[in-house]
Amino acid sequence: MKTLLYAIGPMIFDSLGIIVFAVLLALGADIVVATVAGTAVAVAVVGYELARGKKVAALQWISLASVLLTAAATLMTGDPRFVMAKPTIVYLIVGTVMLRRGWLDRYIPPEQKALVGDVMDRFGMIWAALMFLSAALNLIVAVFFTQWWPLFVGIFPLSSKFGLFAVHIAVVHVIGRNRLRRRGGGLQPAVAE
Repeated sequence: MKTLLYAIGPMIFDSLGIIVFAVLLALGADIVVATVAGTAVAVAVVGYELARGKKVAALQWISLASVLLTAAATLMTGDPRFVMAKPTIVYLIVGTVMLRRGWLDRYIPPEQKALVGDVMDRFGMIWAALMFLSAALNLIVAVFFTQWWPLFVGIFPLSSKFGLFAVHIAVVHVIGRNRLRRRGGGLQPAVAE
C-alpha cells in the first residue's frame, strides 16, 4: 500500500492542470476560464519544481508544452476538444517510452532483477498497452462524447492505472515468492509492499 501511495502522488501532481480543467468543465465553468485555470496550474507545477531546485522530468516538459499548445488551440477556436485530446498525446508518448525493455528495472532493487526481471519486462509491455488503450479511449470520448469527457477523465485514467498497479504488485510478489521457494530462499520478493 505504501508503494501504491508513493506512486499515486506524483501522478496526480503531474496531471493537476488537466484535473483542474476537467473539474471546472464538469462544474459548468466557461471554457476560457477552465482552459486558463488548467494551463496556469500546469505552468505552476513546473514552476514549483524549478523553484525547489528539482529537475523537471522530460515528460513534465512535454506535458507542459502540449498543455500550452492545446490551450492555445482551445482559446483560438472555443473548442474544448483540443485540451480534452491532450491526454491522448501524453499517453501515446508514455506508451512509446514504455515499449523499451527494462524501463521498470529502477522500481526493484538490483539484486532482485535476476529473480523477477523477466516478469517486470512483461508488465512493461502491459503498461504500454494500457497507455495506448487510454489514448484511444480518451480521443474517442473527447471527440464523440464530449459532454462525458470530464467524468471519463475523472474516473478511467486513475482507476485503470490503480487497478493495473495492484495486479502488477500482486503478480510480481507471488511469482517472486514462488521462485524463491523453488530456489530455497535467499532474497526477499520484489515489490513486497
